[in-house]
Amino acid sequence: MDSLSQLSLGAAVGVAVMGKRTGVGKAALIGAFFGTLPDLDVLIDYGDPISNMTYHRGDSHSLFYLGLLSPLFAWLLCRLPGQRRHWRRWTLTLALILITHVLLDNMTVYGTQLARPFTDYPFGIGSIFIMDPLYTLPLLLGLTVALFRRGSRGLSANRLGVGLSTLYLCWSLVAQWQVGQTADRVLAEQGIEVERRLITPTAFNTLLWRVLVITPDGYLEGFISLLDREEPQFIGHQQGRDLYKKWQQHPQVARLAWFSKGFFRMSERRGQLLITDLRMGQEPSYTFSFVVAERGPTQQWQALSIPRQLGERPPMRPAFNWLWRRALGEPLPPLHRWLDDSHHHAGPVSAPAR
Repeated sequence: MDSLSQLSLGAAVGVAVMGKRTGVGKAALIGAFFGTLPDLDVLIDYGDPISNMTYHRGDSHSLFYLGLLSPLFAWLLCRLPGQRRHWRRWTLTLALILITHVLLDNMTVYGTQLARPFTDYPFGIGSIFIMDPLYTLPLLLGLTVALFRRGSRGLSANRLGVGLSTLYLCWSLVAQWQVGQTADRVLAEQGIEVERRLITPTAFNTLLWRVLVITPDGYLEGFISLLDREEPQFIGHQQGRDLYKKWQQHPQVARLAWFSKGFFRMSERRGQLLITDLRMGQEPSYTFSFVVAERGPTQQWQALSIPRQLGERPPMRPAFNWLWRRALGEPLPPLHRWLDDSHHHAGPVSAPAR
């Protein structure tokens, strides 16, 4: 989840557990720090962009390691004046802050290796986008009231913010399940053989969902809004399996294929060999796309010692326009086709009057 959400969650949990004992301001500040702490692993350079991506949310997000560290962190906090008698309470508080951080990250699709050292499997439910204001705003509002209106009413507002944000997470699971039911029905009716499928929300909301389906022939992408009145349409794309068969032993290719749980694509573009994580983004723009080889002077592929990242994003303003209209149930084509159609049908631009 994004840093603001994790900071807000950590601060809110700190105030909820320690607000009466240490003061709301101190509890919020300490909670915000420890709520952000696990994500500082982004500062570690593992040597190449694919490793940096796939080792993020690794040991720093292990429930086992964080559970062991919570008493130590609490002991360090108890060195502060007036906190020695709160060691047990601080241990509980920090454990809750760190565990809720990991569990919140697990609600996104990215991949959180929360069971290390027993397994490095990247867990990810994928029911909430990495940034969602409807999750974060209740936390911020509750915290603000608690900070400026001290006493039981402020603490109650903070608890209400935590409760509402948690209910929103529960709602995201229900919405994801509902969209999954619709997608499975439509795919079955169309006779599509599904090897695996993924249901994830589009940016900043839980109304419009992206459906990614791996088939024997490639992959399909479709969008389903909870407000749709028409059946969803799925568009097929090539996954580049022949390229993958030739490159599956390449260490970075193998690692990204594993980390993405099979939701990846290999493609050639302008003499570059790319592997793309299909889970984050939408056609044709993806956050995590990497060049792993290039054609040399003899037109033979030459593997790069260090892959290069080529993340792409669509133009923001029209993308938000499409997102809003599609979320409300308007039967628009996928974003890239809608952008092409809009550009094609736009009339000539007049010169400004002088």
